[in-house]
Amino acid sequence: MIPAIGLLAGIAIGIFFKPTVPILFQPYLPIAIVAALDAVFGGLRAVLDGVFHDKVFVISFVSNVVIAALIVFIGDQLGVGSQLSTAVVVVLGIRIFSNVAALRRHFFHA
Repeated sequence: MIPAIGLLAGIAIGIFFKPTVPILFQPYLPIAIVAALDAVFGGLRAVLDGVFHDKVFVISFVSNVVIAALIVFIGDQLGVGSQLSTAVVVVLGIRIFSNVAALRRHFFHA
């Protein structure tokens, strides 16, 4: 439940304060959001499986975001940023859909 509450709180804070992202970080924001969503859905799945640990969730959340942004940054430096961005989104998207499928099976037994 902690990941869901954190996600909802983050969305509410973002809507209320309407933060702006510096131009330097704008290419990395979508990748960071996808990486964060991967950690959140993984956390929800862990809660339902009864194996959730808050330290693991926080480390997973931070490391997913940092590693995804680092991969895109390295791709930008090599001139292949869009290709690596696509690769990161595909890999994390597969993980997100896998976790959502597990959540669906848990809730709907289907």
